[in-house]
Amino acid sequence: MELEQLRADMVAAMKARDKERKDAISALVSAVKKAGIDAGCREDIPADLVDKVILKELKSAKEQLDSCPVERAELRAEYQTRHDIIAEYAPSMMSAEEVEKYLKENFAEALGTKNKGQIMKAVMGSLKGKAEGKVINEVVAKLCE
Repeated sequence: MELEQLRADMVAAMKARDKERKDAISALVSAVKKAGIDAGCREDIPADLVDKVILKELKSAKEQLDSCPVERAELRAEYQTRHDIIAEYAPSMMSAEEVEKYLKENFAEALGTKNKGQIMKAVMGSLKGKAEGKVINEVVAKLCE
């Protein structure tokens, strides 16, 4: 995902007078800009940094939704809408089957050790942002049996 695409979508939401969508995308743009400044690349922010920030914001929105009391229906609906909008921009994650195939192709020797900690250490660097840590952990545990 590119920052320019987020900005264009934010402008489109403003023109359509879609306040919830504009607010969610605006928060994403702000978070991406802040991450870019922190990383020292204020002018051209790489797409992988944008994706990383989107995933972080998606996780934050999911935590908000999970911690919201059931009695607060209007607040839950607002959080759900924000989560759904951010999810549209999140990069697609690998499924458990894809992770297993990737591990067998690229980390065969590490899998041979059956040492879960060592395998996770080797794998997480290359799969970070491509698959959820929970999915990777489950696949590695299954392969170590």
